[in-house]
Amino acid sequence: MSSQLIAAVVGVLGGLTLLAAGLVRRSERQDDWLATVLDLPHGESDVDVQDVTENHSPVVEGTVGFAERIVQQVDAKGSLRMKLQRARIPMKPGEYVVIVGSIGVIAGALVMAITSHWWMGLLVLAASPLGSHGFLEYKVNQRRKAFEAQLPDALSLIAASLAAGHTFLRSIQIMCEEADEPLASEFARVVSETQLGDPLVDALDRMAERVGVEDARWMVQAIRIQQEVGGALADLLDTLAEFMRAREEVRREVSVLTAEGRLSAWIVGGLPVFVFFAVQVTSPGYINPMLKGWGYFWLGAAAGSVAAGVALIQKMSKIKV
Repeated sequence: MSSQLIAAVVGVLGGLTLLAAGLVRRSERQDDWLATVLDLPHGESDVDVQDVTENHSPVVEGTVGFAERIVQQVDAKGSLRMKLQRARIPMKPGEYVVIVGSIGVIAGALVMAITSHWWMGLLVLAASPLGSHGFLEYKVNQRRKAFEAQLPDALSLIAASLAAGHTFLRSIQIMCEEADEPLASEFARVVSETQLGDPLVDALDRMAERVGVEDARWMVQAIRIQQEVGGALADLLDTLAEFMRAREEVRREVSVLTAEGRLSAWIVGGLPVFVFFAVQVTSPGYINPMLKGWGYFWLGAAAGSVAAGVALIQKMSKIKV
């Protein structure tokens, strides 16, 4: 392929990246506007509806709307929307699908231009949904782990505020002022929902479901039981905090012991792909015998064996605490 075609593909990819960044930034600004509106006293000032609603061009709006309808049909349970919320990505499922699909098309065209094989471009395009799924899982796990690490200290701070005479809701507000992300924003949302008239325990229950942290679910169940049978809430939260710290210590120890296995899975899965593309780019004619006849079968068999090995290693290295 000519260098002009490669440069054109790279340029389009850069433009698409800027478009995605613009969509994300616009969603973030809308979130900031909505937060500002919710904090305003009733009737303090007028708010322009256009500033807190989404406005796209007709082409973009139609494409996103079509993708949204497809997602609703395929994903009736809303798992993609839930993952976007857990990953704190301010996008609709339709917007995310459009961006992922566009990046897959451009990346596939770039790979096809570099390797001079159309089927490799199709392979990259087909792998783009898997890559987007892996990215979402990474963001969700990163946010969940940060929440799990911060929760015990947050409960201790709430317990200290309760012991000092503050109410439960006021103790959560004080904790939000001291805590870091992502815990601060999640509990701040709980406070906002409570101020809008929702019961505090129900708001905490939705937060636990939203973040997907088992410790948070146990916390909500313990608070529900405490409200039914009575008792010192501060002592209960202190006990929960110590229990969570002990579980976190065990999780970290397990993570250290299984690090070698997880690293082996990454190497086993990534090294053959890297070597294949490196040889194809540096010496295109060397692998040509494998790209005809029975070569495709043996490449598929090798890919299947590598995938099975990676899955087996990950299953052996995954220990739930």
